[in-house]
Amino acid sequence: MRRPPGATYKSTLKANAVANLIRNVWANAVIFCGHFPDGAEKFTKTDMVGEGRGQWYLRQMLGSANFEGGPVMRFMSGNLNLQIEHHLYPDLPSNRRNEISVRVRALCDKYDLPYTTGSFLVQYGQSWRTIAKLSLPNRFLRDTADDVPETR
Repeated sequence: MRRPPGATYKSTLKANAVANLIRNVWANAVIFCGHFPDGAEKFTKTDMVGEGRGQWYLRQMLGSANFEGGPVMRFMSGNLNLQIEHHLYPDLPSNRRNEISVRVRALCDKYDLPYTTGSFLVQYGQSWRTIAKLSLPNRFLRDTADDVPETR
């Protein structure tokens, strides 16, 4: 007896596995670009000791980065291409981040603070390089983990 054409449980399992793989790789790229590229500072738990509200906001801004893209990239990343705004205003609806990013950037310019942003692919590459460098034992680094350029 011949099977009718269409989905089988095996093809469904295979499609689900591929979809999960694609989703996980994409989520990894979006998250890495927002947290690990050059210019995004890295902090330890001791950096947060005695931290006031103002220092918290500053750490959120300095420890995150945006990546550039048009409306399709904003949609595909769930507006997480604007990680700085996401960290500063975690409860703000994601569709409002683009609007507020103009104000955040102006505030950074006014107070001479970095507003880290760049190309998605460049930042993803920088993120992997930084993670690779920081995962090495210190004896393999020219500088200590605290002094490598990627961590400021």
